[in-house]
Amino acid sequence: MALKQVSSSKCFGGLQKVFEHHSVELKCKMKFAVYLPPKAETGKCLVLYWLSGLTCIEQNFISKSGYHQATSEYGLVVIAPDTSPRGCSIKGEEDNWDVGTGAGFYVNATEDVWKTNYRMYAYVSKELPQLTNDNFPVDPQRMSVFGHSMGGHGALMCALKNPRKYKYVSAFVPLCNPVLYQSKWEAYDATYLVKSYPGSQLDILIDQGKDDEFLSDGQLLPDNVIASCTEKKIPVVFRLPEGYDHSYYFIAIFIADHIRHHAKYLNA
Repeated sequence: MALKQVSSSKCFGGLQKVFEHHSVELKCKMKFAVYLPPKAETGKCLVLYWLSGLTCIEQNFISKSGYHQATSEYGLVVIAPDTSPRGCSIKGEEDNWDVGTGAGFYVNATEDVWKTNYRMYAYVSKELPQLTNDNFPVDPQRMSVFGHSMGGHGALMCALKNPRKYKYVSAFVPLCNPVLYQSKWEAYDATYLVKSYPGSQLDILIDQGKDDEFLSDGQLLPDNVIASCTEKKIPVVFRLPEGYDHSYYFIAIFIADHIRHHAKYLNA
């Protein structure tokens, strides 16, 4: 599958690149970012996938999170895709910030109007990893995933739906129980997926700012997924630091620690 390089910038000895390609799953052009650490010049690297939140594009994470130094030091390739298909001319896809463009929720849509293009689960869990394996110096057997908000939901869901595919999963302020708002999403709901996860060979890290407005109004529901993990004896570390909200300022504080955890499990 042909990739078109959109940009390339040197950062901490590596290269931050953005590519464009035609997606088979989404039937449109898609962009994704890839950071190639210095280690990529001489050998294969471990790979870490980042999934962003509502309204984001591939640029938000690479320009705001401050992740480059840690991934350069640990020798990780980082892949950060867009959050939805773009330019599909679907009626209503631009009408609301939380449905449609920028809001793919990493699920495969089932309703007729959406299902042809909105197949973000298939894109991030199958097509994008295959594209990465074919075009970049990565070890296809050692990958992990993390994300923010809607992307935190996506990361947890991808790891839980694919036992042993991802070596580790972490999330910032994730949406943990979306079936309470979207009744058809049980197959993509981390709280439900934990209950059917085979075994307990998955470690999870969740960072949730205590002053997050989406936490206080009951949208994120981390206690629900923690309860499911406890029942299944799946190890989960949940941290609730005071004073932090839902923003990239919170991510920037703890991103290096998340990357350190991923590197530990990827190298195990």
